[in-house]
Amino acid sequence: MTQPSVPLSDAPDEIKLAVDLIYLLESNGVDPKVALAALAIVKADLQQKLDNH
Repeated sequence: MTQPSVPLSDAPDEIKLAVDLIYLLESNGVDPKVALAALAIVKADLQQKLDNH
């Protein structure tokens, strides 16, 4: 079963950001393993900022 398409302009901000990040990583040929490792670091940093806020 397919889900209805939603224009990207109407998508939630987190979807827009995810699409931009995927494009950036793929267009720069970033190895998926390196990207995942970097994203884990980013996630930890952002989580720490939220916890300290």
